[in-house]
Amino acid sequence: MLSVGHLYETTARLAYAVNGAYPSSSFRVRPAYVRAINTLRPPELPAELGGIKVGYEDSPWVAHCKTNGIFAHIVGPATASDGPTREEWDRQIIDALDLIRKIHPGLRQMVDLVVTDIIAVNSGADGGGSANTMPGIVLMSPGAGWGVLDYAMCIVHEALHSSLFIMDTVYGMFTLPPAELEKDEHCALSAVKIGQKRPLHAAFHAAAVAVPLMYMEYREGGGELVTQYTTSLRDACKDMQTSRGLFTSYGRLLLDEMSRWAEADPIDFSQVARAITSREFAGYQPEVAA
Repeated sequence: MLSVGHLYETTARLAYAVNGAYPSSSFRVRPAYVRAINTLRPPELPAELGGIKVGYEDSPWVAHCKTNGIFAHIVGPATASDGPTREEWDRQIIDALDLIRKIHPGLRQMVDLVVTDIIAVNSGADGGGSANTMPGIVLMSPGAGWGVLDYAMCIVHEALHSSLFIMDTVYGMFTLPPAELEKDEHCALSAVKIGQKRPLHAAFHAAAVAVPLMYMEYREGGGELVTQYTTSLRDACKDMQTSRGLFTSYGRLLLDEMSRWAEADPIDFSQVARAITSREFAGYQPEVAA
């Protein structure tokens, strides 16, 4: 799930399906990905081949969200930002990207592969958003008290959501469409919104993105999220296992991998570090799960 090698392979398959050509090397996966998602994004909002572009509340992506009712809780209350505010956002985002590389270069590779734009707005929502209808976009509403680690975790959080969208598109994780999974009988506990039930696909995403956040905080010497999410992640995995029949074989592979990690006592963060770049996790069928 967090394997960079697996993400590169999966993204290459997406690019092949859309572009009709398979990237000839790992260095060509990002350009191929950009060409693929540019067929899915509005023609007036193309992704750029290299780097991550930063935008603000006057970005056309914010107008796109408002027009299409996407992340209304973030873009709706967004207010105008001045020059010093934007400069601070820029500095924090640059420092956050550097911190992600410091924590684990593989996490930065994941971000650099799938994220094309970070849109920062001042809305008081204190969080972020990403959507499968907006590939490459990370929407961010920084909290007033956010430090560099908060920015870094928000970027990785949304990058993994984007990665899961790619994996679900290429391989399929569930046997029912999203509209069916949103029915009450198919809801499961959220690892992040503790105690709440969410549609099964949303609950799975929430559990998956909790893992790198716990790992990042652990690496930086913190413990609040690790303590908070350890129990909720275990509960979420157990609850999702009761809906095992609604997962495809690929989805069950990811769910089982995450469940085994969450059930360990104590949590083994060295496995997360190894999984990110180890070749044994990189293929469609990871050797460790075979």
